[in-house]
Amino acid sequence: MLSPNPENPETHRNLKVGKPGDAAAGVTGVVTALKHVFSEMDPVRGIQALLKLNQKGGTDCPGCAWPDPDEERSAVAEYCENGAKAVAEEATTKHLDPAFFGRFGVADLACLDDYDIGKKGRIAQPMYLRPGGTHYEPIAWEEAYARIASHLRGLADPHQALFYTSGRTSNEAAFLYQLFVRAFGTNNLPDCSNMCHESSGVALTESLGIGKGSVKLEDFHQAEVILILGQNPGTNHPRMLTALQKAKERGARIISVNPLVETGLVAFKNPQQLRGALGIKAQLTDLYLQVRIGGDLALLQAISRALLLAEDAEGGVLDPEFVAQATEGFGAWRAHLLAQDPDFLVRESGVAPERIAEAVAMLKPARRIIACWAMGITQHTQAVDTIQEIVNLLLAKGSIGKPGAGTCPVRGHSNVQGDRTMGIYEKPAAAFLDRLGAHFGFAPPREHGLDVVDGIQAMHAGRIRVFIALGGNFLSASPDTRFTAEALQRCDLTVQISTKLNRSHLITGREALILPCLARTDRDETGGSPQFVTCENSMGVVQASRGNLRPVSADLRSEPAIVAELARAVLGDGTPVDWTALIRHYDHIRDAIEAVIPGFDRYNERARKPEGFYLPNSAREGQFPTATGRAHFTCAQVEPLELPDDALIMMTVRSHDQFNTTIYGLDDRYRGIYDERRVVFMHPRDVASRGLATGDIVHLVNDTGGRERIARHFIVVPYDIPERCCATYFPEANVLVPIDRVARKSNTPTSKWVPIRVEKATA
Repeated sequence: MLSPNPENPETHRNLKVGKPGDAAAGVTGVVTALKHVFSEMDPVRGIQALLKLNQKGGTDCPGCAWPDPDEERSAVAEYCENGAKAVAEEATTKHLDPAFFGRFGVADLACLDDYDIGKKGRIAQPMYLRPGGTHYEPIAWEEAYARIASHLRGLADPHQALFYTSGRTSNEAAFLYQLFVRAFGTNNLPDCSNMCHESSGVALTESLGIGKGSVKLEDFHQAEVILILGQNPGTNHPRMLTALQKAKERGARIISVNPLVETGLVAFKNPQQLRGALGIKAQLTDLYLQVRIGGDLALLQAISRALLLAEDAEGGVLDPEFVAQATEGFGAWRAHLLAQDPDFLVRESGVAPERIAEAVAMLKPARRIIACWAMGITQHTQAVDTIQEIVNLLLAKGSIGKPGAGTCPVRGHSNVQGDRTMGIYEKPAAAFLDRLGAHFGFAPPREHGLDVVDGIQAMHAGRIRVFIALGGNFLSASPDTRFTAEALQRCDLTVQISTKLNRSHLITGREALILPCLARTDRDETGGSPQFVTCENSMGVVQASRGNLRPVSADLRSEPAIVAELARAVLGDGTPVDWTALIRHYDHIRDAIEAVIPGFDRYNERARKPEGFYLPNSAREGQFPTATGRAHFTCAQVEPLELPDDALIMMTVRSHDQFNTTIYGLDDRYRGIYDERRVVFMHPRDVASRGLATGDIVHLVNDTGGRERIARHFIVVPYDIPERCCATYFPEANVLVPIDRVARKSNTPTSKWVPIRVEKATA
């Protein structure tokens, strides 16, 4: 066994199973949000934080990347329940001083679950774990930088270091980080995109020439049909529900595709409207297609095949003029789909043929269609194929580059899209490197770097000696938990730039450092004057974010300052970059971004506009900068489901009381689960066929690649999920996700398609 244990404890709390919710949000959501906020700080501080959240001139929510309305914003509550929980987590006044780390050793803290670790509070000063040490000790900032510099300068090759980035990092910090890493001499810049929407970026770039979605928020108000695939907005992007409600009021119809019937897709009680406050729910989904896990590609092909046949028989179903003028490959795609066995596609989708026919009937007359998706689509072996099949359907209907229509990959963390725009990418374009090098006067490395999966394998093999993370909880976010833990422990040094304690601080290299940074809600007076940062949301809007709360410690530094000071310590006089000038005022960073990255002209001027500004988006304008200047139809072959008789397909999901790896609480009220997280949702017939019953304790086993992975002591909960499918929460079940099973082309871990056995635990 690894010491300390990298997994959550295998103990249980006090599971209570209730009836799943019938509508999302409502007064219950408001009460729950406020309860979380006021349990972490006094009412004055809590109200100060909430009143500025997502307001023009205020603080960008540190949670999801759903956009703020361009015009209409609630003056009191332009945030959701989980946004308030995110603020409660980072704006807490609980903080950890040296005495705390003196009382609790690394092994002691590792025995806690992720919920209890996160609830300890903010890290108040830099901390150091010396070789062979059992407890973190305080360390001065300058000494911490010197230790990191000694390790990095001592490497035989810059490629022996790995530099990870979390999606909450600001544009300014991300730009400086990639500049430092490339000035150091490597493109080893994995980030959380590698584990979530990398499949979207790859698929969209190949098909449309741009790896971002094409819609604006206002397009939802003009859509005729909205397709929501592999996404649970009620928990993961709750403010999307308001957009869906408005779309429905204006006549849109919604088709939801998900193995689980998620409450937030069914109905919504808008707490900012009288009807919602009175408990009157607005129905959202018109047609719910309960696809089997991994059956989305087959479903999409069955739908598109039927639309092609309807076009042949009736005409007026597709948009042949758009197809002829703006696309290529339609003929090959048409021939490919018409050659498919429709019964095979229906069977592999897991959706009844009459339900598919209903979807076809809704789509046939529509011309303005938006397709939204999230990790339920991106984390499969055929994820890129599936996203390109979504694009095929939209192209055939002419539903890209017009109002009320287009692609909408809904990003997770608040600035994950901005990080990529800023150059956080292991495979940078040559044009970007040319501009970066020309502006700063150095030669950036050209060799492609390592993404998350390749980086973990390189650490495990001993090829990476230093690991540095700008935000995030790398261990808990990554696949194959024990393998990842072994990889981290083989490093000479691991460094975490963090706000709060997490499990990645407890599974370390031979030496470890925690560098505490300001949070999004904290006032930042770097350089002696108030600063703001910027973020880019899911729809390409760049906007300012200003923290307004007093930091919990005077020993915190901003992320841009930490990166610049670290770069100065590591690179010394070996770079022409004036790091001190860059952080004297963040306007200087934005000037550099403007000089290097297209679309940021007049950056400082436009960033100060209350509503921010949109980045250019070619697909939104109906332009497709592929090699041929046209959008591409692509062909993919559905791979049949092949599982041993005793196997289930597992997908990992979030509870309603978490965001990514941050656990806010222990309830998942929309699914009727209270005070427990070690549960496995199974179809009742799958429960019975294995001789199990509600509440039984089981072990979940995956043996992909000949290596057994076990998640122990999960509680069986019968649930409305397709047969031979099951669902569990992450990060508890990440131990089962194989490091070597990934989406083709994107190299994304297949967390939504893991074959497992369910074994009853013996006493």
